[in-house]
Amino acid sequence: MQIFLILAIPVLLSISTLFMRRQRSFGIVNCAGYLAVLCSGASLFKGIISTGSFRAFLGFIYIDFLSAFFIFVISVVAFAVALYSVGYIRKDVEQGIISEKKARVYYLLFNLFCFSMFMVPAVNNLGMLWVAIEMTTLISAFLVGFYNSKESVEAAWKYIIICSVGIILALLGTILFSYAFSISGLCKSLNWSDIVPVAHILDKDVLKVAFIFILVGYGTKAGLAPMHTWLPDAHSQAVAPISALLSGVLLKTSIYAILRFGMIIIKSMGFAYFAHLMILFGVISLIISSGFILVQKDLKRLLAYSSIEHIGIISIGFGLGAPLAVAGALLHVFNHAVTKSLMFFGAGNIVSVYKKHNMNAVRGVLKAMPFTGILVLLGMFALTGFPPFSIFISEIMIIIAAFTNGSYAIAALLLFFLSVIFGAFIYHFGKMLFGNLPKGMVVSGEPLSGKIAFLFLFLLVCILGIVLPFIKKDLLWIAQRLLQG
Repeated sequence: MQIFLILAIPVLLSISTLFMRRQRSFGIVNCAGYLAVLCSGASLFKGIISTGSFRAFLGFIYIDFLSAFFIFVISVVAFAVALYSVGYIRKDVEQGIISEKKARVYYLLFNLFCFSMFMVPAVNNLGMLWVAIEMTTLISAFLVGFYNSKESVEAAWKYIIICSVGIILALLGTILFSYAFSISGLCKSLNWSDIVPVAHILDKDVLKVAFIFILVGYGTKAGLAPMHTWLPDAHSQAVAPISALLSGVLLKTSIYAILRFGMIIIKSMGFAYFAHLMILFGVISLIISSGFILVQKDLKRLLAYSSIEHIGIISIGFGLGAPLAVAGALLHVFNHAVTKSLMFFGAGNIVSVYKKHNMNAVRGVLKAMPFTGILVLLGMFALTGFPPFSIFISEIMIIIAAFTNGSYAIAALLLFFLSVIFGAFIYHFGKMLFGNLPKGMVVSGEPLSGKIAFLFLFLLVCILGIVLPFIKKDLLWIAQRLLQG
């Protein structure tokens, strides 16, 4: 089955790092492995959609539409990151920033990190879901502090401490869900497929408290404000390809966890309780991120705060609850993943050439790095929701749903803060991309693998922006089924 192949390939690639000595050769093997993972993820997703059913294996693996969708998103970004890593890590080795041995450590951690993220949507047991998310934290912390600089080590410790507090709260919430299930006279189980059918008889007061723990706990890992404080430091200090994984898909695995518990809440007590909390944290995230984006000077921190903004938009979309809004939120999960990964690839190239994170010290990127500069310019418009790119479609679906639901204040807030952030991005990137080259700067090229990764993501951003309006009916049907659990 595809799911076992998806889980097995990262493990096998991790083991193979112990035997392959040349990082460049392993980088190519790594790309081939994640191409197979991407094909398997696409096949699994297509199969689940076409049959409209779920797949369960031994009570441990449970794959439905939501699982298959998140697995597909992770596989897309993981393949792009594997491609980009080939040239990026080789350049670090050639410049003496890291050794060949350290490069193999990178690939070992990269594959373990991907395996842990694939585990999150694959498992049925909510306790194992918690374990998988904790695995993502512990493994990715080494990748945040990979360069062993003072700033990166500090960011890694901050990441571990804050996310560990969050994950403890999520554990308490999971225990309370288990308690609500057990006191209802049912046999003890933490399997999601066992709890959802009987959610309507569970103690509603216990579930309310439990979901607050879940939302704050997993919301910390997802980057929802005000629990977001680890995110800008970790994303700015991590290796550039890993920053793409952190922003593109790691945050979404925690959103997935929140949705799994949220579906139990919706089945138990209706939609309002879930909706109010999701919208509240979504709006707070949008407000806080826009303020920091306006005054930001560090390129990678700017993109990190942009991730908080988009997680807020996704949270609002799910909180609105209308099929159009839920479909828009799901699309936004994918659209943000591919677009933000592209932008972190661009930021990685810029920082590698200019040796600076400070945007005030970076000028003339279009002249110094024509390919990267053009893709970053287009990616900037895509990330801020400019038509015809895919993020525009998912954002406009959420805004239209807010208006049609009568949530005019939420729609107005979305429009206002999206406009503010668009203006801030134009200002920040306009200064970096245009202007004269700094003295001594020469035109720089990019590795072929990096260019392929850029073009792969950019084609997805463009094609989805054109195709999505034509498949809206299918998306609304899927969203409706998701709301019904």
